[in-house]
Amino acid sequence: MSAFRSGFIAIIGRPNVGKSTLMNAMVGEKVAIVSNRPQTTRNRIMGICTDEASQIVFLDTPGLHTPRTRLGEYMMQTAKDALQGIDALIVMVDATSVGKQDRAVVEDMSKHNVKKVLVLNKIDLLEPQNLLELIASFADAGYDDIIPVSARSKDGLKQLKDLLVSYLPEGPQYFPSDAITDQPERLICGELIREKALYHLKEEVPHGIGVEMMSIKKLSDNLTEIHATIYCERPAHKGIIIGKQGSMLKLIGQEARKDIETLMGTRIHLQLWVKVRENWRNRMDDLRTLGYEDKE
Repeated sequence: MSAFRSGFIAIIGRPNVGKSTLMNAMVGEKVAIVSNRPQTTRNRIMGICTDEASQIVFLDTPGLHTPRTRLGEYMMQTAKDALQGIDALIVMVDATSVGKQDRAVVEDMSKHNVKKVLVLNKIDLLEPQNLLELIASFADAGYDDIIPVSARSKDGLKQLKDLLVSYLPEGPQYFPSDAITDQPERLICGELIREKALYHLKEEVPHGIGVEMMSIKKLSDNLTEIHATIYCERPAHKGIIIGKQGSMLKLIGQEARKDIETLMGTRIHLQLWVKVRENWRNRMDDLRTLGYEDKE
C-alpha cells in the first residue's frame, strides 16, 4: 500500500478567474462563496479534500488586484500570506480572456520555489484551436505542468487532482476525514448572505457591502434563529438593498436561508437589517468588526 500524502496548496490568480469555483468543485461542497463580481473572496478560505490515500488542504485567496482601500490592502496581504509554508501552488487564469496582468501574475508566481501548476480555466467556453495556442504561449512560463479545466463543468478536475496529489509529500492527515473547511459556521453564514447580495445588486453597491453576524441562537433541535446586519457605505445604497416594500432584502434573505439550512441541517429563522457605515472599507475598527483582522 502506498504512503499517505498530504499538504497545503494555495490557489492564486486575478479576480474572477474561478478560484472559489475550483475549490468548491475539488472539495465537493460549497465552502467558498461564488459570484461574477470581482473581489468576491475577501479572506483566505480553506477547503479540505480527503480520500483514503491523500488529504489536500486548499487555500483559496482574494483575487490579485491593485488595492484602493484598506480592505483591498488587507485582501492583498491575505493572498501574500497564503504563499507561506505551502507544498504546492495553483496559478489560475481565465482561458477566455488572458491579458497582460494575467501574464504578469503567471510570471511573478513562477519564481516561487515549490511545485507549480498553471490551470487554464473555463475551457468549456473556448475553441479547441485557441486553447492549443494558449497552452503553447505558456510553454516557457516555468511551471511543472499546464492543465486546462472547466471548474464549472468539472472537466479536467480528476487529472488535476491526481497531479496535485503527486506533488504532495508523504505526511499526516491534518484534519478529520469529514472536515471540509476550517471556517466557523458563523463566518460561512455571513458569507452566504453576502453572496446573495452580490448576486442581486448592481454596479457599485456590492463592493461596499459587509455582513456582521449579530447572533446565532438554537431555539430547538430543528430551529435556529440568526440575526445579521448588512452594512453599506451610502444612504442611497440602503434603499437599493432594502428594495421596494422590502422586496430585495426579502429575496436576499430567502435565498441565503436555503443555503444556511443546507449548511446547518436545521430550519432557519433569518432576520436581516441594513445599516449605513460610510467608508467602512477604510476604517480598521469597522474592518475588524466585520471579520477582517488587522494583518500589521
